[in-house]
Amino acid sequence: MTKGVAITGMGIVSAIGNTVEENYVSLIENKIGIAQIQHISTVHANVIKVGEIKKTNEQLIAELRLDETNNFSRTAMIGTLAARQAVKNAGISSINEFRTGLISATSVGGMDMTEKHYYDYFEKPELVKYITCHDGGDVADKIAEELGLKGMVTTISTACSSAANSIMLGARLIKTGKLDRVIVGGADALAKFTINGFKTLMILSDDYNKPFDNNRKGLNLGEAAAYLVLESDEIVAKQNKKVLARVSGYGNANDAFHQTASSENGDGAYLAMKKAFEVSGLKPSEIDYINVHGTATPNNDLSEGRALKRIYEDEKVPDFSSTKPFTGHTLAAAAAIEAVYSVLAIQNNVVYPNLNFETQMEEFDLQPQTSLKNKNIEHVLSNSFGFGGNCSTLIFSKS
Repeated sequence: MTKGVAITGMGIVSAIGNTVEENYVSLIENKIGIAQIQHISTVHANVIKVGEIKKTNEQLIAELRLDETNNFSRTAMIGTLAARQAVKNAGISSINEFRTGLISATSVGGMDMTEKHYYDYFEKPELVKYITCHDGGDVADKIAEELGLKGMVTTISTACSSAANSIMLGARLIKTGKLDRVIVGGADALAKFTINGFKTLMILSDDYNKPFDNNRKGLNLGEAAAYLVLESDEIVAKQNKKVLARVSGYGNANDAFHQTASSENGDGAYLAMKKAFEVSGLKPSEIDYINVHGTATPNNDLSEGRALKRIYEDEKVPDFSSTKPFTGHTLAAAAAIEAVYSVLAIQNNVVYPNLNFETQMEEFDLQPQTSLKNKNIEHVLSNSFGFGGNCSTLIFSKS
């Protein structure tokens, strides 16, 4: 296998914790973040459950010490918090000391601000500044500004695979010598637009989501932000850095089947996993744990399950689970928070439970791990699939 790119720092804010440590405790103690909607005024408040971050916008503003006249969207605020954690965790004291970039993923961007001010800003010019933060790129710009980063800053928005592609691009930039250090990840806050959109698609559950269960009814939306610091081996050696884990493989493929549905045979997922194995030099049998995309929608779990069966052919599929019953589906942030969970699995030698599972799907003989399992974890495969057929796979390995 290839050595991979070093991960030296991580930061996360989600429905199950405001730090990496809090998230890990929740995962191993079955503390879920799914509940009824509290922070958004919507007619669906008592109909669906979501994974909300347990902080109001006012609390986030205070924690970030933002001026009262700021135009930070909720996505930008949680993104900044997570990115700050990651930089601190990596022991970075001078952000521009090396060629450093930021690749941030989002799908919602500043939609929460647009919803709040859209009907008034035509008559009130002072509200225009809130509309300008609608753009997804505004989130990355604000994070970079708060970090004092002067290098490359860009945004990726490929729906629910966005953060996986952010991590993949960051790793490639380091491997090809374009950058020395890249902060990668994603952030998405809940918004009415998201809730209404997924409700229209009829893929939201009115109960807790049940990935890979035969009676699954759909997903729970969530909000989160997570960032990882990727660094070259030269920096690691020069500064004697602790390596948390490595990005050893990655692959991206397009299912090219439907705007919002995956193909029944999981063609995109299969190709993404296949490419990730080719990049890493690993065999499927060397994976110790798979963090599946596992959205608990009828289409995704069937498609992903069939793709796994195709990858493993006659071999046994390794222990797998979806962590979305803890956090909800956090869209563009999903692959980033699950990257953090994958690294934690490697560091602590654990497989997380796939909560709420009761009945095996009738289409194949796959059962997720339903209780916390301790075992040696050398390699974790993490899947993330987005609307438009954009499928991405990452492989994380012990350093």
